[in-house]
Amino acid sequence: MFGNYLIGLREGLEASLVVCILVAYLVKTGNRAALRPVWLGIGIACGLSLAFGALLEFGTQELTFQAQELLGGSLSIISVGLVTWMVFWMKRTARHLKAELHGRLDSALAMGTGALVATAFLAVGREGLETALFVWASVRASGEGSSAPLIGVLLGIATAIVLGWLFYRGALKINLAKFFKWTGGMLVVVAAGVLAYGVHDLQEAEFLGGLNDKAFDISSVIAPDSWYGVLLKGVFNFQPDPTVFQLVVWSLYLALVLTLFLLPARRPRTPVQAPAPAASVGGRAEG
Repeated sequence: MFGNYLIGLREGLEASLVVCILVAYLVKTGNRAALRPVWLGIGIACGLSLAFGALLEFGTQELTFQAQELLGGSLSIISVGLVTWMVFWMKRTARHLKAELHGRLDSALAMGTGALVATAFLAVGREGLETALFVWASVRASGEGSSAPLIGVLLGIATAIVLGWLFYRGALKINLAKFFKWTGGMLVVVAAGVLAYGVHDLQEAEFLGGLNDKAFDISSVIAPDSWYGVLLKGVFNFQPDPTVFQLVVWSLYLALVLTLFLLPARRPRTPVQAPAPAASVGGRAEG
């Protein structure tokens, strides 16, 4: 449940910040009339994200077991790729997100209502579609068979909405760079588990081999139905009997991505000024 709460909080807060920046900029610049198309674009993005999530959940139930596993494994790997890109993108652009959105809004205001709707839709829709896909993959990986994962996601989104409103009202100030760094690191750990589960799905679909080649089996020590087994499964997508392929993929992804993510960001180099021209014989140097 905690892993799904983290997904809802992280993705929801990004969307909330985008909405706050868009609305605050329009109010500050005296363009309140443009708020309606912006909210329309946000509403369309939310509706599309919900429809996409429903399609993933109910549209795959009529497939055969092998087709379900093949689709589920493929989408799990795609969702991990999108989330990985997202955490690095936010790490790189968090400090410049406000200026970037302001520039897009200025261009949209000049182009008219349709451009405002499209700007808001694209800004929020990307977050919504990523959230729907990753939550669906994470819920499949958790395998809890209950409403706990969905409740965790909804609680995370609700928390993000409250935080976004407090940011907008100026009642809350936190270091967003550090916040996204810590939550991004934890999300990488969750994504590693989803990736391993996706590999297991592809093995069950007979797309990948090695299903019976177990790396270890500690089910007798950490029972999957015990409270700590359920906790590890819900938070880290822990599996007590992974295949060798799963363990290798999980280890490589976690070691590589987490190391790259925790490296300090490179600061832009300051241009080296050319030295002043030397004085010529019989006169002074110009400039």
